[in-house]
Amino acid sequence: MVTVGTIVWLASDLLFFAGLFAAYFTVRNVAPELWAQETLLLNVPFASVNTLILVMSSVTCQFGVFAAVKGKAGRSGTLRQVRLWGMREWFVLTYVMGAIFIGGQALEYAELIHEGVTLSSSAYGSLFYLATGFHGLHVVGGLMMFLLVIGRTFAARKFTHEQAISAIVASYYWHFVDVVWVALFASIYLLQ
Repeated sequence: MVTVGTIVWLASDLLFFAGLFAAYFTVRNVAPELWAQETLLLNVPFASVNTLILVMSSVTCQFGVFAAVKGKAGRSGTLRQVRLWGMREWFVLTYVMGAIFIGGQALEYAELIHEGVTLSSSAYGSLFYLATGFHGLHVVGGLMMFLLVIGRTFAARKFTHEQAISAIVASYYWHFVDVVWVALFASIYLLQ
């Protein structure tokens, strides 16, 4: 039930982001000169590295799911023995990568604000911050979800099937957030 509910919720969330994409492309079509001017201020190499970090976090998240499905909550060797990691270690690494992404996004916001691109400076600024900001909120929600899933494994006496399902559902959400970011990145940074 949780899995189906999560998929339905993510489908509705997809519609929300589709509305943001529609607004972005509509205003971009109406004011192409504004887009040409404002997109020059974007730091594409920095955003590309930040995007790579987020995409790689989907890989580490999936390794955590693989461990959870095997019933392996924690590592069975030393921290250096990556092949013996459990769900917790993979999810902690995913969390760190997601937090780095949010930090990078905050740094980028600071640079753009310094350049005069703000939420109220133009239609471009409004849509840029709305789209990337709502995505950032989704990432922060995912980070809190990872803490909850990891914390539940420490609180429980035994790693159960229900906890493995929680890890799988968390991965659905995280992969969704990553796919949405790849689409946002391509639309905002690459299609200038």
